[in-house]
Amino acid sequence: MSIEVKIPPVGESIESGVISVWHRKSGDFVEPGETLLTLETDKVSTEITAETAGVLETRVNEGQEVKIGQVVALIDDSATVPTKKTKPASPEAVAPAASQAAEKTSRNADLLSPAVRRLTNEENLDPAKITATGKGGRLTKGDVLEHLKENERPRHADEQEKPRGQKKPVVEPESADRFTRKKMSPLRRKIAAQLVISQRSTATLTTFNECDMSEVMSLRKKAQEKFQADHGVKLGFMSFFIKATVESLKFVPSINSRIEGDDLILNHYYDIGVAVGTERGLVVPVVRDADKKSFADLERDIADFALRAREGKIKIEDLQGGIFTISNGGVYGSLMGTPILNPPQSGILGMHAIKERAVVVNGQVVVRPMMYLALSYDHRAVDGKEAVTFLVKVREAIENPTALLLEV
Repeated sequence: MSIEVKIPPVGESIESGVISVWHRKSGDFVEPGETLLTLETDKVSTEITAETAGVLETRVNEGQEVKIGQVVALIDDSATVPTKKTKPASPEAVAPAASQAAEKTSRNADLLSPAVRRLTNEENLDPAKITATGKGGRLTKGDVLEHLKENERPRHADEQEKPRGQKKPVVEPESADRFTRKKMSPLRRKIAAQLVISQRSTATLTTFNECDMSEVMSLRKKAQEKFQADHGVKLGFMSFFIKATVESLKFVPSINSRIEGDDLILNHYYDIGVAVGTERGLVVPVVRDADKKSFADLERDIADFALRAREGKIKIEDLQGGIFTISNGGVYGSLMGTPILNPPQSGILGMHAIKERAVVVNGQVVVRPMMYLALSYDHRAVDGKEAVTFLVKVREAIENPTALLLEV
């Protein structure tokens, strides 16, 4: 009997996705709970597993868009586990055979990370032909990029190597050498649509300020060893900014709001979205009840979200319901930028790179580690005075971090 493998519902409003990779191929025997494929939607990536044991027959190719409920494969549960007949190997063949088996296993598609698998698929590369340097013989993204770099064909031939008098053959330029066309991923399409909606549906304005990071950096340096020993996680900057944001939202509640039709809804909870950059695009997991969490709780949430987002394992519910967003472009070196609102939220805080600059303190010019801050807000819900006040409160909290009641 053949059991249908259907695309299950993966979240509210998600109607389709793209099969980014088949982890098992047609003809493979699969066990219950074994991962069959990865479905990439406009919000998250989801792994779909086998519900029964049997021989797999795929019906849809990798890269093809599928609808929720669509049958993408069949599993013949009447089949039994295949047995392999082997003959004894000579002692001389044991060592090289074992070496080849280990090398083949390390290249097995099942051991590739989602990032490596996606890159090799996009570039049409055979993982077995790429030198692996990762732990246990695993293939890393760096290995693939280095392979591409080494095998990149030069665009211009060396004229000095050609014999004199030999005419250079006329070659028509190939379009593949000048550009590459590929479909946008569902997540990238969703991001693009959301950005356009944000620009069209909100009255976005941005105000700027700067903060002295000296006290936070000093406190973080002094507390880091004990904090990490007590809580098993590093103390970063983001937890300070989440705490500062919560205190500022309490002081300026109009920014903790959203517009629905002709109504202005004020939120009385503090679920803060933290933007995380991944190879697939930007996702914004939400730290729930940030006002009730310690610095250690916040750092654990942030680290967990970042890891799962980059591995494509974040859940749809992790991305829903945020009331305010924090985006840290400084980790990529951004000195100044205007973040775009994430509707229906009324505010987003942009952090930037920490740079030593000359500033005046008590009439003296001193060098301090400074960070520019940017608050983009919906001017329909938030007045300019309120936005400026909010950003000043964030700056004051960061410059006096002991007031945030750090628990170490």
